Amino acid sequence: MTNPNALLHRRDVVNELLRERGDLLVIAGLGAPNWDVSATGDSPNNFPLWGAMGAASMIGLGLALAQPKRKVLVITGDGEMLMSIGALATIAVEKPPNLTIAVLDNERFGETGMQKTHTAAGVDLAGMAAAAGIRTSRIVRTMEEVTDIRNLAHQGKEPVFAQVKISPEALVFVMPPADGGILTSRFRQSVLGDEALYN
Repeated sequence: MTNPNALLHRRDVVNELLRERGDLLVIAGLGAPNWDVSATGDSPNNFPLWGAMGAASMIGLGLALAQPKRKVLVITGDGEMLMSIGALATIAVEKPPNLTIAVLDNERFGETGMQKTHTAAGVDLAGMAAAAGIRTSRIVRTMEEVTDIRNLAHQGKEPVFAQVKISPEALVFVMPPADGGILTSRFRQSVLGDEALYN
């Protein structure tokens, strides 16, 4: 039986989500999810957000719609997802089969002092995603479930939403490149290939 209070370690979760990632495109929400993705290794298929809080899921949606043959994984935090909760309705309506959203839920606003978010009071992001119409939506508390989310992301059969319960631990920052122009150019080149040079 799953412990209802089980908490996972954030970098274990991200390492598993990005294991044998292939050409998976990854949008990393600002703050700790960004550092977690970077800790697995820098990649031109990563697009780390240094700002634009609340934009990760919608950037992921736009990318998934524009690149239907590529699998897109958004890794973000609960504070960022709460800011853009209305995005779930648009994602549910558009139904991009190649989009997976993994919310690392430590029930904290990590960038502003670790104040508790609404998920600490019981707000169910996965339930909200399901109510919006994202059929594969769940709260994740075990590494086996994380592996399931990873596999679903690679299958790309329907939009997936996972609220992954993690410990509110503070870890060493692992920074991605900070130059927005470089990040944008290399990501476009990775996604579009030579076409990026002419557009």
